[in-house]
Amino acid sequence: MTALRVGAQAAPREFGPLTRQMFVRYAGASGDLNPMHYDDEFARAAGFPSVFAQGMFSAALLAGFATDWLGARNVRRFGVRFREQVWPGDVLTCSGTVTAVSEESNADRLMVELTATRQTGGVAITGTAEFVIPRNAPLRDTPSPAGP
Repeated sequence: MTALRVGAQAAPREFGPLTRQMFVRYAGASGDLNPMHYDDEFARAAGFPSVFAQGMFSAALLAGFATDWLGARNVRRFGVRFREQVWPGDVLTCSGTVTAVSEESNADRLMVELTATRQTGGVAITGTAEFVIPRNAPLRDTPSPAGP
């Protein structure tokens, strides 16, 4: 059985303060070129106080947090629910808790709940993920040492 049991929590991780530049870079990388995410004038004309993050930007931060915790090679399923918009200047704190562990022949299957909370206390995004961790394997994907 892994050292992770039901109720085990990942060390929280903060991202931010988030900037417009981060949203613009994500827009270019993802192809999500909706001006709501990079043009303040456009966003205000639509009734928003400023630009705001793409939902998938927040999902990417949460996914990175989860895979840093339990290993990218171990993830089997990841899902999110968007709850609140994320604005320039926000700081997101990601957290995770193991909610179920089941033993398989040579691995442990973990279910985790994930949350990204804004500095206001509002929940920006929640998620669930499933990881299969081989026994006697490191949790994190660690690069192998460079050869001679």
